Amino acid sequence: MESPGAGMPEIKTINVEESDEGKRLDVYLSRQLALSRSLVQKLITSNLVMVNGEHPRVSRRVKAGDILSVAIPAPEKDEILPEDIPLDILYEDDDIIAVNKPRGIVVHPACGNRSGTLVNALLAHSEKLSTIGGKERPGIVHRLDKDTSGVILVAKNDETHIALQRDLKRRMVEKIYLAIVRGVPKDREGLINAAVGRHPIHRKNMAVLAEEKGRSALTYYETLQEFQGYALLRVRPITGRTHQIRVHLKHIGHPIVGDKVYGPLRRDSLGMTGQALHAFSLAFAHPTTGEHMYIEAPMPEDMCSVLRKLDNGGRRQYVGHID
Repeated sequence: MESPGAGMPEIKTINVEESDEGKRLDVYLSRQLALSRSLVQKLITSNLVMVNGEHPRVSRRVKAGDILSVAIPAPEKDEILPEDIPLDILYEDDDIIAVNKPRGIVVHPACGNRSGTLVNALLAHSEKLSTIGGKERPGIVHRLDKDTSGVILVAKNDETHIALQRDLKRRMVEKIYLAIVRGVPKDREGLINAAVGRHPIHRKNMAVLAEEKGRSALTYYETLQEFQGYALLRVRPITGRTHQIRVHLKHIGHPIVGDKVYGPLRRDSLGMTGQALHAFSLAFAHPTTGEHMYIEAPMPEDMCSVLRKLDNGGRRQYVGHID
């Protein structure tokens, strides 16, 4: 792979193996490059893909030994602009901001999402944000998926950013999530210990892998309420792998309601527009004062609505504690 320079396309070279013989070019490249199939097709029709030195058709079938060359245009570097988007501020001082992120909001700008993100809103809210994440991620210490709601911490200066990232790495920040899942776990509480890494075929997704092929991942869960065919869980991720909670809960046979990626093919979202996963609380030491901080975001109305629907269908008596 070559990087010709700033603003220049990234050139990726792929050698087709025998196990991939006969696959459609657009499908094959989509999986190899973790790009959408529509984007790959656009690259092919724009003559940015070559097979053995020639421009192919989208429907071409790859053969073992083919040499593919793909020129991926450099991402847009437009200035990230402040936007007057309402923020639900849970806590703020000179060093940190804790925001209750709503479901459906992307945390920071990326390809296809240059506006309407949490970062756009933060830039309008505060002139002081850490610079460690660069222009794309000012202040962003950790992330939540677009369709996950709840508490997210933002650093106002670089010293705070470094301290918070250090504590996250050392597992000194306790994160508690609430999740509505399909089925009722046989064990009311337990520790999921399963390595997580990129899915071997669907490269945008994560999956549980053999220990030597993934990164170690630990998730503790506790059943708070049991319904007919569903349960409300309190979840504490001990490690912080991408999509860890969603992948782990699917792994034990209890995918999150409304999860469009890791849920079942035949799914009933119960009215959810995203996965029923909420970052309920964060507990940590203040990076400047050392004071113990506990920040909590109430469960959003969409999840409350699902619980009311399930409760009308009858609930067993076991109820745990959220905090």
